[in-house]
Amino acid sequence: MKKIQILIADDHSIVRKGICQIINNQPDMEVAGEAKDGVDALKKARQLTPDIVLLDIAMPNLSGLEVIGMLKEAVPRAGIVILSMHAKESYVHQALNSGALGYILKASPSSDILGAIRSVHKGEYFLSSKIKADVIDSYLNNKKKEPAIRGYDLLSEREQQVFRLVVEGKSTKEIAGFLFVSPKTIEKHRSNVMNKLGVHGQLELLKYAIKIGVVDPALWEE
Repeated sequence: MKKIQILIADDHSIVRKGICQIINNQPDMEVAGEAKDGVDALKKARQLTPDIVLLDIAMPNLSGLEVIGMLKEAVPRAGIVILSMHAKESYVHQALNSGALGYILKASPSSDILGAIRSVHKGEYFLSSKIKADVIDSYLNNKKKEPAIRGYDLLSEREQQVFRLVVEGKSTKEIAGFLFVSPKTIEKHRSNVMNKLGVHGQLELLKYAIKIGVVDPALWEE
């Protein structure tokens, strides 16, 4: 039986080692690799093409939410499970909206970690048992009700990636490096984003991101 291959991305080595032990004790899964931050997670994901990426939200260089979209592009078949200290519904919605299928609290029992891996590997949603069970239904229902004409929805997937990185304060050069394109291309995407959203300048862009829930300032304090 082919084992589920898992990449663990967390900036705390003790957390990584603990999760590694839990996973490697299972007959149907194994740890393919470890990453210490968001940039390292992208690099390892491209190299290892894992089935599942366990992704911490609060990491240096690139946060978990910033990495999700890039991971989906780099390794489309990989399922993403977010690790977090917080159970706030807004955080869960942001993770799911970014492309994750699982959301686990770091205080969760090991059964949640294993359950999330197996469920997400099958393409199913999974939330930590400590999070209200109706969060996924709420997220899916709200997503269906969101007006398609909302400016953010009109952005292409790449423009949404650039948008998120820009509002997080990343420079044009940094974004170009993350996305493996030229700075000139990023500037073009940035201009398109501003035009489609009808905003001018970094501050207006940040206010827009907070208003529509793409960025929650409290999240970056985790």
